[in-house]
Amino acid sequence: MTVSIAPVVLIVISLSGGLGALLRCAIGLWWSAQHQVPWSTFTINVMGCFAIGILMVLITGVWVAHRLLRPFLGIGFLGGFTTFSIYSVEVRRLLESGAAVRRSVISGGRWWRHWGRSCSA
Repeated sequence: MTVSIAPVVLIVISLSGGLGALLRCAIGLWWSAQHQVPWSTFTINVMGCFAIGILMVLITGVWVAHRLLRPFLGIGFLGGFTTFSIYSVEVRRLLESGAAVRRSVISGGRWWRHWGRSCSA
């Protein structure tokens, strides 16, 4: 089975995906990597997923949208903005550095100590 996609749709997705990726990169550079945890990428992905959800509800249930709006915003722009592979790479780097394990152990120890004090009081 072959699916035929109009060339204009592919062009819209390509151009808007590039714009979304540029915005993600600009935010990542602006929110410099001072922390070992990739908070900028995490925040970008959460914002983008929220925007995709809102957009799809509006396009499918509220608005009568132009036929290229969904490919432009939903697939292209927000798809390029929320590239999951960047987050995967940053989490892998974090785990390889050992910082995540150290932080988890320290946080877990603090929680356990606090919980122990609360129960014994």
